[in-house]
Amino acid sequence: MVVAASTCRTETVFDYSWKNVVVAYWNRYPNPSSAHVLTEDTIQREVRDGKLFSRRLLSKTNPVPKWGARFYNNVPVKIVEDSVLDPVKKTFTTFTRNLGMTKIMAIDEIVVYSEQNDGSTLAVRRAYISSQVFGFSRAIRAFGIERFKSNGNKASNGFNYVLRRMFPHSLVAGGHHQPAVTSTSSAAELPAATTTAVVASPGNHNNTGSLKSAAKVGYEFFKSHASKIAQLFSVKN
Repeated sequence: MVVAASTCRTETVFDYSWKNVVVAYWNRYPNPSSAHVLTEDTIQREVRDGKLFSRRLLSKTNPVPKWGARFYNNVPVKIVEDSVLDPVKKTFTTFTRNLGMTKIMAIDEIVVYSEQNDGSTLAVRRAYISSQVFGFSRAIRAFGIERFKSNGNKASNGFNYVLRRMFPHSLVAGGHHQPAVTSTSSAAELPAATTTAVVASPGNHNNTGSLKSAAKVGYEFFKSHASKIAQLFSVKN
């Protein structure tokens, strides 16, 4: 069975050190932008080869458009989050995926937080969105892309709120970067610190070959990372 998919990538720069960002990550809920996050529980954590491996279970809810009500009731969805913290390379990678409603819309997301030369922290988010609903997969994937961008803005705003409260005097790089992800049809129109790019999106018939190639690259990227993380936790993906 062939399942069509879309991928999306965003970047956000936080004007705080990588160490502060990692510490704040475990304390980012609740915040004014996280009303959709209902619960969070750490179910596994261990240090292996000098790296911290964690697995958490979150419960989230999001309103759906009217046309989506026929497929999905607005009930909480469980999200599993695996993460790997490497203090030597100063990278923090999280991989999240929804456990329910996967045939309607499955969202696999990878976020990599890394230290920058100016002392700030770059967060690169990639999402792989697929749907198996015949006749509606394109609309569902398009909705998923827009929801990914919207939630990215909320997550960045909420994260910055937590960072400001936890480290009020620890801004780095002059504190000049934009606080949240913005999205536009042209990357050139974005602030220098923030870029949003849809790698493969539904509905563009003039670049079918490019879209298929990008979708394949995105699929292989997520498949590779998902398999690696699942193996690290000895859990079948």
